[in-house]
Amino acid sequence: MKKFIVLAAALALSACSSLKTSSDYDPQANFADIKTYAWVEQKNKDATYHLDGLMDQRVRSAVDNNLQLKGISKTDPQSADILVNYLTKVDKKINVDTFNTSFGYNPYYGPGWGYGGNMHTQTTVREYEVGTLIVDMVNRETGKLIWRGSVADTIRDKNTPEERVEVINKAIGEMMLNYPPMPSAK
Repeated sequence: MKKFIVLAAALALSACSSLKTSSDYDPQANFADIKTYAWVEQKNKDATYHLDGLMDQRVRSAVDNNLQLKGISKTDPQSADILVNYLTKVDKKINVDTFNTSFGYNPYYGPGWGYGGNMHTQTTVREYEVGTLIVDMVNRETGKLIWRGSVADTIRDKNTPEERVEVINKAIGEMMLNYPPMPSAK
């Protein structure tokens, strides 16, 4: 199920509409001191086949590229300043739209003069899924979460590997615009 969710969440990020990003951080963390990172080690090391392997590679590659652009180097987990991990989730949503239409012409004076005819109401219900990708950064020494970024969008299928890579790169790029956080002026 988790493998399906990773794939579905990655597909969720393929929408043409604007992605919804957010971030949160520990105001006590000193982000200027962060120079190195490592990925949280996967717990299931003995598995040789993963259905989500390609998507996992794409997400990790996009995060790696964005962190390197920010001057943070990848290193081994024992000496890294922060540990990085990501999670995915898919939520089902329902959209209900109701439209009222009238047509016809009433030539007689009175309330609603000039309008008349028939009134029709049409309601459509659409179920859709929203995928969310969350990236966490944890202080390796304290084990405390210091930054969390997320990006969410409606799931839409992408057919080619190139389109999937483009979607993941765009989504993580937009999310990482919020890193490092800029403290608010007081």
